[in-house]
Amino acid sequence: MNENARRAAELIRSYDGRPLRIMEVCGTHTHEIFRLGIRGMLPEGLRLISGPGCPVCVTPVGYIDEALFLALERGCTVCTFGDLVRVPGTSGSLASARTEGARVQMVYSPIDAQGYAEAHPDEQVVFLSVGFETTTPASCIAVRNAKGRGLANFSLLTANKTMDNAYRALKGSADAFLYPGHVSTMTGTAIYRELLGEGVSGVVAGFTASELLAALAVIVRMSERGEPFFVNCYPRVVSDEGSVPARRIVSEMMEPVDSEWRGLGVIAGSGLRLKDGFADFDARVKYDVPTIEGRANPGCRCGDVLQGKISPNACPLFGTACTPEHPVGACMVSSEGACSAFFKYDISR
Repeated sequence: MNENARRAAELIRSYDGRPLRIMEVCGTHTHEIFRLGIRGMLPEGLRLISGPGCPVCVTPVGYIDEALFLALERGCTVCTFGDLVRVPGTSGSLASARTEGARVQMVYSPIDAQGYAEAHPDEQVVFLSVGFETTTPASCIAVRNAKGRGLANFSLLTANKTMDNAYRALKGSADAFLYPGHVSTMTGTAIYRELLGEGVSGVVAGFTASELLAALAVIVRMSERGEPFFVNCYPRVVSDEGSVPARRIVSEMMEPVDSEWRGLGVIAGSGLRLKDGFADFDARVKYDVPTIEGRANPGCRCGDVLQGKISPNACPLFGTACTPEHPVGACMVSSEGACSAFFKYDISR
């Protein structure tokens, strides 16, 4: 531990014990805080809450059901990141659909899915476009490439989300946000300054031990003042303006829509869909996907975990009926999920 990290840790340990709730929005932050042993050194009163910063976790059950419809009823080849394959829908997962003969391909990026479509012209290929501001530009690039190459067999099933209105929906859930480093590289810090004007406190954090300890120490020190605050504690990567080219391509090709978040319900203007000029690449339009309302397992409390209402180990299914090998909810499936972090690091199971 370097000198700066040591000083930050000492400041955190000296906290006076008053209740202070910090929501780590990013799933990677959740896992790194566990892995680095930071949770174990926190003093009484300082509580970390896991929030909705895992894109797979906040994707609703109905979206998985739409993907199953495309695979089983429309005969499409579904290309997806690995985590989504095992997320339960209403009556099955993409993994179970594959055993029934559905074509499900795991890819590492939307560009890979577009390449798969180009290499398999006889298949109708749908990429499951799930993610926040970090991954959305790559989906747009894949569509732009497909349009430029005349690919008629490639489309997106969008569940892309933006974080700004989610922060607003979570007002009161925590005293300060640990804002996500990756998302912030795209958005810049303007949104956090807007939120500061609305009385919302938070800091942007990196991912090393020194960066995370520094961010937590800043929250501790600034909270003592009793006023809303914002500090960018990840300036080596996050700038005020963010990635202008990335935001430009998204604004050119996509438009905001109301979107359902698992646990948070429908948040106005928090989703993205392709604009009408790219409707040929919108799987819902192209394959006439009906409105599907998914039904989650009633015993799963993933939604409460994502709102910070409970810790994962407070769910009665945690570690018994719900494990990484046999997940009941998305928060146990995803490598960024809070439940998977609690399970991996053996927190009260």
